[in-house]
Amino acid sequence: MTRSTHTVDQENMTATRTVTAPAARVFGVLADPTTHAAIDGTGWVREPVDRAPLTEVGQVFRMDMYNANHPDGDYQVANQVQVLDPPRAVGWRTGQEKDDGRLEFGGWLWRYDLAPLGPSETAVTLTYDWSAVPPSVREFIQFPPFGPEHLVNSLRHLAELAEMSPAPTPRG
Repeated sequence: MTRSTHTVDQENMTATRTVTAPAARVFGVLADPTTHAAIDGTGWVREPVDRAPLTEVGQVFRMDMYNANHPDGDYQVANQVQVLDPPRAVGWRTGQEKDDGRLEFGGWLWRYDLAPLGPSETAVTLTYDWSAVPPSVREFIQFPPFGPEHLVNSLRHLAELAEMSPAPTPRG
């Protein structure tokens, strides 16, 4: 049985879903930027620019995006890994790379927390936190920029991918 819930707080929203897959497999899907467009519940993520798996805090991975409400329509984000605790948690902050190569972050964070419920079930909580967004950014972007259904959709997509993906290969 799949269970799904969501909450919206003053500065963050979360959704939780039970996925019928081991935590290591779910984490493997999340740590692979090539799956992020398929997971995305907003439809904004297009494809990875950086395709290497997420392996360390501080790692930057870029994604091509599209949003009709964005001034450019097509744009690119630079995500910096903030949390990487296989197979329990992965999270990143999102920003942009400036013309001089400097990264500038907007103050929002995406985080997935995984809790094994047994050998083949995992509770996954997705959090979108915008509490660190400065007033200068809030002048141009209303937060949250989407409703909680987008987090619920992301977790549904993640579950579909994790439940059909092969078991991870042990490293050693």
